Amino acid sequence: MTCIDEDPGRRSGFAALAADIVGCRACPRLVEWREQVALERRAAYRDEEYWGRPITGFGDPDARIVVLGLAPAAHGANRTGRVFTGDRSGDWLFRSMHTVGLANQPTSVARGDGLELRDAWVTAAVRCAPPANKPSVDERDICAAFLQREFDLLERCAVVVCLGAFGYEAACRHFAVRPRPRFGHGVEVPATDERPALICSFHPSQQNTFTGRLTEPMLDAVLGRAVAIADSLR
Repeated sequence: MTCIDEDPGRRSGFAALAADIVGCRACPRLVEWREQVALERRAAYRDEEYWGRPITGFGDPDARIVVLGLAPAAHGANRTGRVFTGDRSGDWLFRSMHTVGLANQPTSVARGDGLELRDAWVTAAVRCAPPANKPSVDERDICAAFLQREFDLLERCAVVVCLGAFGYEAACRHFAVRPRPRFGHGVEVPATDERPALICSFHPSQQNTFTGRLTEPMLDAVLGRAVAIADSLR
């Protein structure tokens, strides 16, 4: 398998995918919402210019571990322009990724803040911030084409860490997992010759972290397990 530095075709593939994602206006409800949020802004960020567009994946193109979430946060990635950046969920995710050696620093506040991922790629099933954080079925299905292209380019992917039931269901649809084990924190779907392993985590949303449903050791354990699985599949 060729790394991206040796494969101009893969480099151009990632660039074309990013351009198509950022330029997408296929879902009128999502376009209206993301742009409304970017125009009105939250008071704490009133002096910032919001991204207000769809979000691409981020990380190491040769990653063996892919972290799959739901969608950009209205005042997180929709503001900063980078997935899981600038909100509490991202604070938890990248701190944990740093703990297990997948990130060079524990914080993610803005594009250009020096964050680099090692052997990991972070993405979302839906690319625009949805109202109430709930995309429709049609919106989910339209974005599935982007996820397909992304996984096609992520040739070394050995493990998908599914953040929340939505991310898990998107991964199961994409990889045709049947029967699909019920979602739960730490649930694993073993790798086959046709697909990577899947491992589930509760989403690091405030709803879960503030209530103690998800703790830092729990998230660290799932990501550490993903590293172990990837190492075992070499």
